[in-house]
Amino acid sequence: MVGANGALFIVSTPIGNLGDLSARAQETLRAVDAILAEDTRHTRALLTHFDIHTPLESYHEHNEASATPSLVSRLQLGARLALVSDAGTPLLSDPGARLVHAVVAAGIAVVPIPGPSALLAALVGAALPADRFTFFGFVPRKGPERRAALADIAALRHTAVLYEAPNRVGETLADLAAAGAGERAAVVARELTKQFEEFRRGTVHELAAAFAETPPRGEVVIVLQGGDAPPLDEEALRTRASALRSEGLSARDVVRVLMEEEGAPRNLAYRLAHD
Repeated sequence: MVGANGALFIVSTPIGNLGDLSARAQETLRAVDAILAEDTRHTRALLTHFDIHTPLESYHEHNEASATPSLVSRLQLGARLALVSDAGTPLLSDPGARLVHAVVAAGIAVVPIPGPSALLAALVGAALPADRFTFFGFVPRKGPERRAALADIAALRHTAVLYEAPNRVGETLADLAAAGAGERAAVVARELTKQFEEFRRGTVHELAAAFAETPPRGEVVIVLQGGDAPPLDEEALRTRASALRSEGLSARDVVRVLMEEEGAPRNLAYRLAHD
């Protein structure tokens, strides 16, 4: 625990396997004054399993705007509160961001208690590149916002991770295929850490067909490999390098710009910067 002042603890809870609740998380949930839960019935079952008797309070998307000011006031008076979601790490497609922002703005400590995350479990089990990725949460269900999100995912050059409701997995994969990502490698991970955990692998087209008539069961995470980068236009890069030098940039800065803004490999950027 932290010092004598109030603090908000962001506690990760199991996404399926109760054995994933860490000893530190259990200690924290026992020691705080109250636990802010997305669904108190769900969290009460977890606490009962671990014989934790800390008071529970409801905090979810429908009351976070009205509840946040009073919670900040309590923290300013020295209260220690824990924030949990129904499963996994709070704030990742779950309520809590409003409270965390308000707490930080008030100069109160925010203490993460790391643990289970469906996002990370799916990513590391997918066997797709994990050195760089973008998390999209749940994509919008319809309209221009959905089309824009799917276009962004399809255009991505690195791995994308998104959540989806089981009955919408086939539709979302089909829409991604229509957006140009049909031949990309993808993984549909479901029921992570639970008895029937499964990683279904294939191209986006193949998985869309597989789930078109028979939706997967349980909680789902989709992991999608990034697309190939378009071929580099070396002549255009040479022209850009020349223009940057004429603006007075050093060779070192030209190399940096060509790499960061144009995606040029280091050896090519170095050669063009010194031509």
